[in-house]
Amino acid sequence: MWGGDPLTDWEHPLWEQDLDTGLRLLRQAVETHVITSRFALPLLVARGRGLVVEVTDGNTARYRGSLFYDLAKSAVIRLAVAQAAELKPHGVAAVAVTPGFLRSEAVLDHFGVTEDNWRDAIAEDPHFAHSETPAYLGRAVAALAADPDIMDKTGRALATWGLYRQYGFTDIDGSRPDWAAHWTSALEDEHGPLGDPL
Repeated sequence: MWGGDPLTDWEHPLWEQDLDTGLRLLRQAVETHVITSRFALPLLVARGRGLVVEVTDGNTARYRGSLFYDLAKSAVIRLAVAQAAELKPHGVAAVAVTPGFLRSEAVLDHFGVTEDNWRDAIAEDPHFAHSETPAYLGRAVAALAADPDIMDKTGRALATWGLYRQYGFTDIDGSRPDWAAHWTSALEDEHGPLGDPL
């Protein structure tokens, strides 16, 4: 867990937000990725192959509703782009991957449910019916890591809803959640299009 959700202010514009809190969110969300990469990348470069996966929220240029949150998630995509450029000569790929509505432990806690009874939360938020487990994201990453042509994807921002179509994986219950399809059918009129892929 990236730890930035409690720091995100969804209610106020930048000029009304607490600056220290916003900058702390950025440090937790971006510096941690940079530090990890700084120490992990030499291992991949030495092997001459490998895959760096930056997990983000969204793979489009659509504004994510809070300036610091948006900067953090956009920066993670740029980290993948920048790392891909630097790693490509060494045979190492880097991508950003986003889940859809992620049914993480934090989200389950927010709704007061567990993975066993998560469907009970659909009454509170009907969109939760289209959520996905962290395992779905994990299966997307495993499929990418096993792809012999992964270098064709280096530097891209990818999504579980596109990757399941290519690789054929399912969520733990056998379903194939597709957040983009749900967004188009149920949320686009109110919130606008999901946006063009980066």
